[in-house]
Amino acid sequence: MKSLSIAAIPLILASGCYAQQEEFSWALKPLTLTKYAPPHKPVTRLADLKARHAGQTEWREVIVDDDHLHTEYILSAPGSKVSRRFHPDTRAWWVVMDGELRFEIEGQQPVTATKGSMVQVPMQTLYSIETVGAKPALRYEVNIAKAKTFYPKDIQPPKMEGFDWIRVTLNRKAGPYDHGNQPHINLYELSKDSKYRGSRFVHDDRGVSNVIYGYEKELGPIDPANRGHYHPECAESWLIMTGQIRYAIEGQGVIIASEGDVVYVPPFTFHAPRFYGEGPSCRLAMNGYTNIAHLFDAKPH
Repeated sequence: MKSLSIAAIPLILASGCYAQQEEFSWALKPLTLTKYAPPHKPVTRLADLKARHAGQTEWREVIVDDDHLHTEYILSAPGSKVSRRFHPDTRAWWVVMDGELRFEIEGQQPVTATKGSMVQVPMQTLYSIETVGAKPALRYEVNIAKAKTFYPKDIQPPKMEGFDWIRVTLNRKAGPYDHGNQPHINLYELSKDSKYRGSRFVHDDRGVSNVIYGYEKELGPIDPANRGHYHPECAESWLIMTGQIRYAIEGQGVIIASEGDVVYVPPFTFHAPRFYGEGPSCRLAMNGYTNIAHLFDAKPH
């Protein structure tokens, strides 16, 4: 198979197939489906989160916490701040679902992120976040599993049970924005181009995020016999950024996920996502591998 450009990956994921036929391989598939371990659910509805925290101006909930990624939904009150900090070995990224957040990132111009904004910070890069505007801001935060947070000398770290803070040097250097990574993009700005169908947002050795954008009308009819694909070594999750996405998930049936919902599929579980509805649909796909293996049912020759 020819090598694939990063820009082509979302289109391939959206169509759920590769153009070139290959001879089949034997792959492991457990006799029983992989179970959903808490806090994971087939779908986390944003409407349910908002109802559970009705009347609150600040809250946070863990959505994904597996071997590869850790994600949280966070609502922050106007004027609240995340002090300057950095992650020594991991890249973090955020999606703004409502409100406004001001990001100050070492070596970059400050960014005021609004709905549809995606912001990322490489390892060892100082950043801070402030909720600006007159209303709370809702963000989806992603980092690598078990990521650590360190602080510069002028910031008093929070107390952490079982740990002490000591003074260290680590030859810290702000990480580069390479492999097509950018500090900030906005879905609604990108989609003003009628030809836009997605792009890779995060490309990291330990975490990947692909914007997959399109329309159901551009797809063929649904094939109930098509189970889609599965991943043998990593779970996958998706944040629905706009519109709706239809998921056929092994053992779960069909799920229709809407803007703000998060869908999660454990390893070894077949899933077939596709755009749904009349308008544009977009999902932000996240997993732990730069080129995760997609295993499809082999077609009989």
